[in-house]
Amino acid sequence: MIAIVDYGMGNLRSVEKAFERFGFDVKVTDNPNEVRNADKLVLPGVGAFQDAMDGLRQRGFVEPIINWVRSGKPFLGICLGLQLLFSKGYEDGEHEGLDIIPGKVIRFKFPEDGTPEKLKVPHMGWNQINFRKENIPILKNVPFNAYMYFVHSYYVCPVDEGIIATETEYGVRFTSMIWSNNIFATQFHPEKSQECGLTILKNFGNL
Repeated sequence: MIAIVDYGMGNLRSVEKAFERFGFDVKVTDNPNEVRNADKLVLPGVGAFQDAMDGLRQRGFVEPIINWVRSGKPFLGICLGLQLLFSKGYEDGEHEGLDIIPGKVIRFKFPEDGTPEKLKVPHMGWNQINFRKENIPILKNVPFNAYMYFVHSYYVCPVDEGIIATETEYGVRFTSMIWSNNIFATQFHPEKSQECGLTILKNFGNL
């Protein structure tokens, strides 16, 4: 069973439906005890970093998620679910994350006079992912430079650049996916990224 963590923030139904499309047994849960019985865990999310951490703490998810990752079973973070894995987030101040991945989460910052493309924050819409690693399990059958759907104002900066699986250009070159052992996490929304994104979820379900 694939458990999707419900901590009060995120497009949970769209992620659930994407997995159901491929016949996977999937459940959205706000019960930390149910996490322990799952085979795979998904942490989605949209919204503010601190609000999300507060939601995880209030529902008792922090320790179960950390223990899950340490167990070696497959984990997938999506958008804010990627950012929450990191040590600190700098949205409206400095806030503690799950500290599973050493690093920080910072806001896009462009010159005041803009760029030739007049880039805006949030970064919203379709953009390409460029592979930094080979043989990434959940990117099987996903073409190099595939387009994925993004909605975010902040991006992650891992201390260990060796975990960067893909990067994307938007004023800066930022990490759009990480892979570290059993941890997979994307800044983009695979559930909104049509065929290529759905392939990622199918690959994760088949791990």
